[in-house]
Amino acid sequence: MNTTTVPPSRKVLVDCVHLATAAPSLHNSQPWRFRIEGPAVDVYADPGRRLEVVDPAGREQLISVGAAVFTLRLAIQRAGYHAELTTFPRPDEPDLVARVVAGQPTAVGPATEALAEAIPHRHTNRWPYAHTPVPAQVLDQLRDEARWEGALLASAGPDGRDAVLAMARAADRRLRARPGCAAELARWAGAGVRYDGVPSWAAGPWDALETIPVRDFAEPSSRPSAEFEPYPTILLLATAGDRRPDWVRAGQALQRVLLAATWQGLAAGPISQPVEVPAVRRLLLDPRSGLTAQMVLRIGYGRTAGGAPRRPLSDVLLPPAVPSARTRSPGR
Repeated sequence: MNTTTVPPSRKVLVDCVHLATAAPSLHNSQPWRFRIEGPAVDVYADPGRRLEVVDPAGREQLISVGAAVFTLRLAIQRAGYHAELTTFPRPDEPDLVARVVAGQPTAVGPATEALAEAIPHRHTNRWPYAHTPVPAQVLDQLRDEARWEGALLASAGPDGRDAVLAMARAADRRLRARPGCAAELARWAGAGVRYDGVPSWAAGPWDALETIPVRDFAEPSSRPSAEFEPYPTILLLATAGDRRPDWVRAGQALQRVLLAATWQGLAAGPISQPVEVPAVRRLLLDPRSGLTAQMVLRIGYGRTAGGAPRRPLSDVLLPPAVPSARTRSPGR
């Protein structure tokens, strides 16, 4: 007996794309676009939203797009379909980062439900966290989540934590000295009405202890200071390679870890400066490990942080492609 698989409707896939736009991105730049073609969703990097000063190679942009790809996969799975992923499906279209196809219907497991439930609640938290250690079993779970996506997540011990924070502060000073850095940061910050970037209310306070480097997303005169936790929990996300597919893989692992952390009641925020300076990034891990650091995270138990604004779906959802002469049916 023949069986017919009914693909998801376009409305279901539009809803999945809408969830994917909740993914984190560098400076909340939301550097992605989507196109729905039948049961497939193509995910593109938006070249006009790459941060040229702090991310000249586009590494962090592809991490951001990778986070959106994972969220899209998760949304499709929660809708009851197997999500089939192909990265860089067309070598002649470098901005086409991934294609996710809704395949065979599948049961929705509790792990999928838990991660999907966390999507709207995951927010970058730039505020101080409680002086409460994260339990070892929770850190083990987060490591497992990264491993599912082909990445490694390591927690820094006391000496490693202090070294990473020192490198982060040094990298922050070097980034501030880069020509155009202040102007680029200002482009993605401010109090005006907008659908991207980091508004003043989401920028968080200065660290009065000057332990954790904080981005200048708000004017110093309008920004309060606060004492951050003196012994933050620092995590390093790494991959075995350092090419474009590895950056997308890192983004998927990052979002999976962040959603699992959200489900555990944890707050999280990136410490991006040390991975934005190549000379510092190379020092984050022992070269004998064969791994490359892709992201530094600070996690803990913190106050509730509101979600940063999101671009409307009409800005990120591309119309269906027009068939070329080569792909049109004969006689048409």
